[in-house]
Amino acid sequence: MGHSTDEELETREMDVRSLSSSQRQAPYVHKVGVPPKQNLFKEFKNTVKETFFADDPLRPFKDQPRSRKFILGMQAIFPILEWGRNYSLAKFRGDLISGLTIASLCIPQDIGYAKLANLVPQYGLYSSFIPPLVYAFMGSSRDIAIGPIAEASLLLGTLLQNEIDHVTHKAEYLRLAFTATFFAGIIQATLGILRLGFLIDFLSYAAFVGFIGGVAITIALQQLKGFLGIKNKNFTKKTDIISVMHSVAKSAHHGWNWQTIVIGVAFLSFLLVAKCIGKKNRKLFWVPAIAPLISVIISTFFVYITHAEKEGVEIVRHIEKGINPSSVRKIHFSGENLAKGFRIGVVAGMISMMEAVAIGRTFASMKGYQLDGNKEMVALGAMNVVGSMTSCYVATASSSRSALNYRAGCQTAVSNIVMSCVVFLTLEFITPLFMYTPNAVLAAIIISAVIGSIDFQAAVLIWKIDKFDFIACMGALLGVIFASVEIGLLIAVSISFAKILFQATRPCTAILGKIPRTTVYRNIQQYPEATKVPGILIVRVDSAIYFSNSNYIKERILRWLTDEEEVTKASYITNIQFLIVEMSPVTDIDTSGIHAFEELYRSLQKRDVQLVLANPGPVVMDKLHTSNFASLIGEDKFFLTVADAVGACCPKLVEEA
Repeated sequence: MGHSTDEELETREMDVRSLSSSQRQAPYVHKVGVPPKQNLFKEFKNTVKETFFADDPLRPFKDQPRSRKFILGMQAIFPILEWGRNYSLAKFRGDLISGLTIASLCIPQDIGYAKLANLVPQYGLYSSFIPPLVYAFMGSSRDIAIGPIAEASLLLGTLLQNEIDHVTHKAEYLRLAFTATFFAGIIQATLGILRLGFLIDFLSYAAFVGFIGGVAITIALQQLKGFLGIKNKNFTKKTDIISVMHSVAKSAHHGWNWQTIVIGVAFLSFLLVAKCIGKKNRKLFWVPAIAPLISVIISTFFVYITHAEKEGVEIVRHIEKGINPSSVRKIHFSGENLAKGFRIGVVAGMISMMEAVAIGRTFASMKGYQLDGNKEMVALGAMNVVGSMTSCYVATASSSRSALNYRAGCQTAVSNIVMSCVVFLTLEFITPLFMYTPNAVLAAIIISAVIGSIDFQAAVLIWKIDKFDFIACMGALLGVIFASVEIGLLIAVSISFAKILFQATRPCTAILGKIPRTTVYRNIQQYPEATKVPGILIVRVDSAIYFSNSNYIKERILRWLTDEEEVTKASYITNIQFLIVEMSPVTDIDTSGIHAFEELYRSLQKRDVQLVLANPGPVVMDKLHTSNFASLIGEDKFFLTVADAVGACCPKLVEEA
């Protein structure tokens, strides 16, 4: 009896050891899930929603009565109806101070910026009267200050000048400017309404920094004519640095006016010192804000009492008094100038829109609120359409004025209304006083304003982070400086698209190794301590697989395999028997990608190497099953993780672990 009991115990122990051994040899492996088939309409609906309505703008309307939906709709179009209900005297105090502050900066700047667009000074002031009012009702940013900016003014002036000479055909030039502004607004509003705001992201940040820097340098060079008092009528109309410097040097013997130079240098120095004071002490933000207006007042008074205009100092002379006249009938709605205005409007509208959205998002993140880029585009478009009908040219957010607005303590878009009211009073009562304002001071104001647009720190950071981005930055900058604004913009867009194409057609691939004392597999270049698994090559593809990159991915994987096979032969170690492709980063695959995988599978069969896929996503897994590729390589060749795949391919490694 006791002997029988001992035998039973031994048998049970053997069964337990056998069971534990079998469990070690064949651990449980979770299968990769195949997603259920989706309805075609539902799939299309989800794709459209994620593409155009990723921020779910209709969420507030859900389960609301009709009356509430109407109110929410009006608030979406006119955000002032939403935040205006909670507006208080304390907020108005901040908006009043900031509005007066930016008005003191915008008035002298607007007079100078109008000259960049080859327009008479009052059109700069017009553009800081109507557009800010429209934006205050429709814009969602609390911080940006609206008006003409140097970059858009120069771009518009250059493109218009290429079509019509502003000296010999003033009336036609002005009509084309209003037409371009109208279409700039139409393009901006259309992109916003159709939720196509993502299109502006195709111009990379690096290219945009280079383009804006190049435009700033070009603007500063353009001011040399007024700054040095050059009266030469044959002064170049080109914007490239070689042509401008050649004209400056050519007029040096007889064209420079020393009184103008003294005025320009003195007030430029004053403006730069004021800027430094404002940067060093944030409480003195108002110093650089009022410096341009003080410069205009002092220089105008000085010229008036000394009659310096008789000594060759160029002055503004006449600014038309009164508010914006209607310009509806001046816009071209037919004829050859319609197409010209549309082309110019598209370029000017896109650039000004990019700058406005970028500035708005910056301040929104600083204050902790969300900014809807599509709503901003609609607001910008509406104000430019209305502006084109009220004698304004392209207006947008000004970086210098917006920064000043923020520092002055603005609370809402009411600061734009305050600024607009000050401009209104200026147009009605003060413009005749600018008659004796010297052009040299306006040139100094513009130079001091655009210097801040040359972002050296951003360029250095771009160089440190991404050399290809730095090439895009420098390409755009040099294109603007040495060719023209249009060429610089073309280079910026071309390099941005080239980068997208390069990254789409040449995605990253990596060989993975096992991190010691873990079951984690990572890039061996990032983790040198990671070790390769004998007889197995583990490759990760870091992008979706499409027709544009499928052939490259296939060839790159085969090159990895060839390199590994050469190493194994030279080192007399285990030949590669399995190729594991880590599919986690692969978000999608098309028919070309599947075809490339089929070719890869056939190439591996000839080398006696088995293809194994680790963690394909739901979209990829669905397509691999639909195309019968899963059946081709075998359902048992799909694993949830790389560790599971390695465990199935190399059981000894699992036992050692």
